[in-house]
Amino acid sequence: MVIEHIAMYVNELERTREFFTDYFGAKAGALYFNQKTGLRSYFLSFDQGSRLEIMTRPGLEDPKKHHVRTGYIHIAFKLGSKEKVDELTARMRHDGYEILSGPRVTGDGYYESSVVAIEGNLIEITA
Repeated sequence: MVIEHIAMYVNELERTREFFTDYFGAKAGALYFNQKTGLRSYFLSFDQGSRLEIMTRPGLEDPKKHHVRTGYIHIAFKLGSKEKVDELTARMRHDGYEILSGPRVTGDGYYESSVVAIEGNLIEITA
């Protein structure tokens, strides 16, 4: 069994598309627009694994995001080396994103950074 895709609502669709294409090499499919609901979305594909669907529509609720809560909490991207984790973490820090932790080796053996990324959503960057 494979996770086909994960979806997330965002306020700024184009900015989010650019974030994932710029930092994680995503390739965006064509913009989908549903005239009846106002939904706009892109499917983002990566070199391997599942796709990410980013969506927006009128009337979204946007409560404050707490990092310790129930529900989906982060997306993790495996970069393949500690050096790549270090480089991307430094780049994102330089670009103004909050680094919650790392780069570090976690208690369960992962080398990772945790970043408060686009629209306050958490992203883990792993080796």
